Amino acid sequence: MKTITLTLLLAVTSLLFAQNKTIYDYEVETIDGEMISLSVFKGKKVMIVNTASKCGYTSQYEQLQELYETYGGDDFVILGFPSNDFLKQEPGSDQEIAAFCQKNYGVTFPMMSKISVKNEDMAPLYGYLTSKEMNGKMDSDVKWNFQKYLIGANGQVEQVYYSKTLPTDAAIIEWIKN
Repeated sequence: MKTITLTLLLAVTSLLFAQNKTIYDYEVETIDGEMISLSVFKGKKVMIVNTASKCGYTSQYEQLQELYETYGGDDFVILGFPSNDFLKQEPGSDQEIAAFCQKNYGVTFPMMSKISVKNEDMAPLYGYLTSKEMNGKMDSDVKWNFQKYLIGANGQVEQVYYSKTLPTDAAIIEWIKN
């Protein structure tokens, strides 16, 4: 009986801890090499996107930038996380990625340093995004480049959209506006 009670207590404690964790508990490196706490985005809705420069979805940079120009500011931000996890479609250095994004798409939304978004070397932030045990909301796998995680103004995961959903999809715009 003691074992069952202890097990239940640990399960409940684990769930409560997960529900209190947010993206604000993480630090990331910008594409320029500076460490920032995601707590600087408190109170904003955040779209986190894993990106790649040599992918069939790379043109989504254009829609991401359009979305950022239209809605970015005090209430909404996009964070791009380059990743080379899918068919090595992001082989460049951080400097090469930044130059590519600026030259080809005029990207002004914050870009982070290249990371892994899956497997054993997954970045801690993506561990949080993909694990219900950690985020208290849902399990998900990062299936491909340009997967979008929508984070509420409270710093918690609200929704995930896979690569085929454009950043300018009506459901995403509705989420940003409300």
